[in-house]
Amino acid sequence: MKPIFLNTPDPMVKTRIVTTKDNSTKALKTLHSIGALHIEEGEELKPIDQEAIGNERVQVAELLATINNILTYMPEEKIRLEKDVEVIYARPLSELASEISPICTKLNNMHQRAAKLKEESKKLKDLKEYLEPLEQQENIRLVDLTFSGNYLFSRAFIVPSELYKSLQDKIGAYLLASSITIIENKTILYTIARVENQGIIETSIKDNGGRILQIPSKDLTLRDFLEESESKTHSINEELATLAKEIEGKTRENLQSLLLFREALSAENERLSALEKACEAKYVTLIEGWVPENMAEDTISQLKGNIAHVFIDTRKPDETEEPPTKQRNLKAFKPFQVIVNLFGTPKYREWDPTPVVSYSFAFFFGLMLGDVVYSVCLVLLAKFALPKLVDDTESEGFKLFQRLLYISSGVSLAIGLLAGNYLGDFCAAFLGIENLALAPAFQSLLLDAMTFMAFAIVIGLIHVNIGHVIAIVGGIKERNKGLITSKIGLFILEIAGVPWVLNFLSMGTLPLGEQAYSILLYFMLLGGALIIAASIMQYRGLGIILWLFDITGLLGDIMSYCRLAGVGLATYYLAAVFNMIAGLAMNMMPANTGGLITGILLATTILLFGHIFNLLLSTISCFVHSLRLCFVEFLLKFYDGGGSEYSPFRLRKRMLVPIKVQA
Repeated sequence: MKPIFLNTPDPMVKTRIVTTKDNSTKALKTLHSIGALHIEEGEELKPIDQEAIGNERVQVAELLATINNILTYMPEEKIRLEKDVEVIYARPLSELASEISPICTKLNNMHQRAAKLKEESKKLKDLKEYLEPLEQQENIRLVDLTFSGNYLFSRAFIVPSELYKSLQDKIGAYLLASSITIIENKTILYTIARVENQGIIETSIKDNGGRILQIPSKDLTLRDFLEESESKTHSINEELATLAKEIEGKTRENLQSLLLFREALSAENERLSALEKACEAKYVTLIEGWVPENMAEDTISQLKGNIAHVFIDTRKPDETEEPPTKQRNLKAFKPFQVIVNLFGTPKYREWDPTPVVSYSFAFFFGLMLGDVVYSVCLVLLAKFALPKLVDDTESEGFKLFQRLLYISSGVSLAIGLLAGNYLGDFCAAFLGIENLALAPAFQSLLLDAMTFMAFAIVIGLIHVNIGHVIAIVGGIKERNKGLITSKIGLFILEIAGVPWVLNFLSMGTLPLGEQAYSILLYFMLLGGALIIAASIMQYRGLGIILWLFDITGLLGDIMSYCRLAGVGLATYYLAAVFNMIAGLAMNMMPANTGGLITGILLATTILLFGHIFNLLLSTISCFVHSLRLCFVEFLLKFYDGGGSEYSPFRLRKRMLVPIKVQA
C-alpha cells in the first residue's frame, strides 16, 4: 500500500552495461525502447570515438532540417500517425536516409524553384519601383543607364533622401549631368560623370548608405522594359501559385511518411546524444546509469534477449551517491507533484511531501474560491481553453497540471455546495432563492469576516505544526539535537502560550484558575529558553540573535493563513458587487418593454464581464496564495528538495504530432 501522508522515491539500482563495440548501437536502441535507464557518464573506460558520433549526428540533423523545411508549406494542424514510430526507428539510419532522400530531393527541387521565382519576382518589383519615375521623365534606353566608356560613365543610384543634400555637396563638383526622382524616403539619382571620378562618386554614395541600382544590360527603352517586366511578373506569380499547390499536394501525399521519419530521426538524435555520454575502450562499450529496482529484472531480461554478448552489473547506491528521484505517488496525488517540483525535486533519501501537499493545496484553493459556478467554469476552461495555450498537449506535465486544476476545482465545488455560493449571492439577488447552502452553519462561518479569520488561524496553527512535527521526526531520524530541542521548545511555547494569550486578551474560555495561568507563564519561559539554547547549538554565536526569528516567525506563519479569509471573502463579495451593479442597472431602466429588454441586456453584459473578470482574478489569487502557504509556511519547515528528477532514456511515442515544431 502506498503512503497517503509522506512518501519516499522508488529505490534505484546502479546499472553498468558492457557490450562489444559492434553491439553498442543495438544496446542503446534496446535501452531507448525499454525506457528505464537514467544515463550518467561512465568513469572507468575511455571516451568513445566522438568523430564518428559527430558525423552521424550531422547526417541526422540535416535530414531533420530538410523535413522541417519541407513542412513549412503545410498549414498548422496535428496529424494522427497511422503507424508506430518504433517500426521505423528499429531500422538502420542508412536505410532511413535512402528511403527519405528521393522524397526530400523532389520536394527540395520544387522548393528551390519556388525560392528562385520569388527572388526573381522581388528583383523585378524593385526595378519597376525605381525605374517607373525615370520613364515618366524621359524615355531613355537601359544601356544608357549603365554606360561605361573610355571617358564617361553613367549610373543610377539609390540613396536615403535625408542624406542626399550632404551627398550632393560632396560629389556635385564631379557630375557632368544628373537628375533626381524622390520615392517616399529614397532618392533615385541618375548621373553622368568622367571615368576618372567614378571611384570617388561610388565610394561617397556607399558611405552615405546608398547603393547602385542593378539594371540589366538590354537594348530596350524603359517603357518597353517595364512592359516586359509586368508581363514576366504576372507569369512568375502564376507559376508560383501553381507550384505552391503542387508542393502542398506532394507533401500531403507523403505527409505520414515525413512525420513518421521525423519522429524516428528525433529519437535517433536522442540516442546519439546518449551515446556521447557512454564510454568505450578499444573493444567494448560501457553504459552506466540508474534503473528503478522494480524495472531492473525486466531491463536485464530484454537486453540479454536482444544482444548476444553483454555483461550487466547492478548494485544498490552508496551513501555518497545521489541517484535521480522517481516519485511514486498514488494517481490522485500525481498532479500535485507539479507543485512540489516547483519548490524542488525531492532528494533520493528525502521524504516526498506530495501527499500532504495534495490535501493542503486543494483545500486552500477550494476554500478561497468556494463557488459552484466558478468551479464548473474553471473545469471547462482547463478542459477546452488551456490546451490552446500550449504547444504539446500530450506532454505528461500538461496533463498533470490539467488534472491538478480538475481536483482543486472539485474541492471548490464541494465547498461551494456546502456554503450555497452560486456566483456570490446571484440566486438571492435575481432568483429570489434566499439560501441553497447544504450546510448553513458552514455558510455563516465563511461569510462572517471575524469568524472566517479565526477559522483560518486555526487551520494555520494545525498546518504549521504538522510541518514542525514532520521536522522533529526527521531530526530524530538524523539525530539532530539542535533541531529536536528547538521544535520541543516551540511546542511547549505554543501549548502554554495559546490559553495564556487568550486569558490576557480576556477571551479565555478554559476553566483555569489564576494560579494555572501563572504556571503556564513559566512553561512559556521554559519553551523560550529551549529555543534559545537550540539556536545557540545550531548557529553558535549568531544563535543569541536568531532565536528571536523562530518565535516571531511562528506568529507570522500562523497569521499568514488569514489570507484564506481575505481571498475567500474578496471572491464572494466581488461577485456580490457585480450582482448588485447589474441589479441597479436593470432597475434604472424605464418600466416598459424597451426598458425591460435594455435592462436585461445591460445587466447580462455586466454580469458576464464582471464574473469572468472575478473568475480569472480569483483563480490566479487562489493558486498563488495556495502556493505561498504550501511553500513558505509549510515546506520550509522540513523540506530541502534539490534532487535530480528521474529522466529515463526512452523512445518518445506520439500518435498525435504537430506538423511544425518549435525551433
